[in-house]
Amino acid sequence: MVEWTDFERATIQDIFANMDYEDVGPATLSRCLVVYPWTQRYFGNFGNLYNAAAIAGNPLVAKHGKTILHGLDRAVKNMDNIKETYSELSVLHSEKLHVDPDNFKLLSDCLTIVVAAKMGNAFTGDVQAAFQKFLSVVVSSLGRQYH
Repeated sequence: MVEWTDFERATIQDIFANMDYEDVGPATLSRCLVVYPWTQRYFGNFGNLYNAAAIAGNPLVAKHGKTILHGLDRAVKNMDNIKETYSELSVLHSEKLHVDPDNFKLLSDCLTIVVAAKMGNAFTGDVQAAFQKFLSVVVSSLGRQYH
């Protein structure tokens, strides 16, 4: 079980409470698909992913980016039991979708970059540490079925 400080809890809750999911979700998934093009193989039914402009303008990418962020809400609401919260998603991604678990880390890195850009100077080292700790627990939980 992960131990969370009051600062970490408050920081994570504040970031997600103030996040524009309609903007951050699509931007995060788009960045991941552009920067790490091999991740596109999991989205073969999304149509045109041939270049950055096509990815950014793809409504299925935008929709799934929002879905991912709303999935993180579950972790925010269950910070003391994230592994159990994501047990079904871990099974789905490993056994049905066959997603390489390294991709969860790549996506979390892209989310960190997008959030940092949105928060600007408010994204201090302490805030980043709390955010990345949270995302590390999520990534570990999603990858749990693979181990």
